[in-house]
Amino acid sequence: MSKITTLNEFILERQKDFPFATGELTNLLNDIAVASKIVNRDVNRAGLVDILGAKGETNVQGEEQQKLDVIADDAFIAAFKSGEEVCGIASEENDDFVAFDDEASKNGKYVVLFDPLDGSSNIDVNVSIGTIFSIYRRVSEPGTKAVKEDFLQKGADQIAAGYVLFGSSTMLVYTTGKGVNGFTLDPSIGEFCLSHKDIKSPETGRIYSINEGNLDRCDPGLKEYAQYCREDDSSTGRPYSGRYIGSLVADFHRNLLKGGIYVYPTTNNCPEGRLRLLYECNPLAFIAEQAGGIATDGHQRIMDIEPKELHERCGYYVGSTQMVEKAMSLLKHKEAKITV
Repeated sequence: MSKITTLNEFILERQKDFPFATGELTNLLNDIAVASKIVNRDVNRAGLVDILGAKGETNVQGEEQQKLDVIADDAFIAAFKSGEEVCGIASEENDDFVAFDDEASKNGKYVVLFDPLDGSSNIDVNVSIGTIFSIYRRVSEPGTKAVKEDFLQKGADQIAAGYVLFGSSTMLVYTTGKGVNGFTLDPSIGEFCLSHKDIKSPETGRIYSINEGNLDRCDPGLKEYAQYCREDDSSTGRPYSGRYIGSLVADFHRNLLKGGIYVYPTTNNCPEGRLRLLYECNPLAFIAEQAGGIATDGHQRIMDIEPKELHERCGYYVGSTQMVEKAMSLLKHKEAKITV
């Protein structure tokens, strides 16, 4: 029987690759793992207690908050505040960033931006959902409270990013810029165990993920790309399979492993896009690139975008290199720059 490597053991082994971290990043990743286990527990018993459904309020995005959105948000904030490695957080569920004001946290080296429960509107129908997180080294002076500039950093400045998928099994996938690794939660021991080492996304695939109901509102080249995906061509393995769960983490995870493209474009009625640059697009772009894929907003590399607002949105094309490049070649607006 092969030795099981837990997430904590794996992080400690890799710590030598990050001499600047001196243990704080290790502790922070462990804090994320602990909070993920708490959220996993609540997600798994969602149908048994009164935590399903809408809370009756809307978040800063104008979206109806689900009860589990708030529960997950609180769980992660509590973990980050108690861990003392983080001086502040920004969350999709909060209007503004939160600067921790206790003395220990003021000395924290990092800020975390996260979507506590992406796809939470699918909870009631038992569809896979997830948490997405992004870690940056603060730019403000240690010993002071976090400021907005700590959070408005390019994706290229991330030092770690990842997601947790709550599905048929619970997985934590993350990168620190040295490849991508996945860990599956073993409920019998309560530990995340290494299950997907050094994930590499195929250069091309046979899955395209897009809400085709919106194609008439998109760049006409995207309609051409969808038609291309549906055409018969044995040399390229077409037609491709259209797979769209409507839960970003689940769609991204499947395409990461199997090869594919995920598209959430700008539309006529939503010209800025719908996905959030800081909480969703940047962290998943970091993972995609580390696994050999690419991510663009249709104009430029996602991780080169200079954010101006905490809740900034953008169009999103992410996945296997050849598939994203083909989609970009058909868009009618100015040529996309997607060089990594």
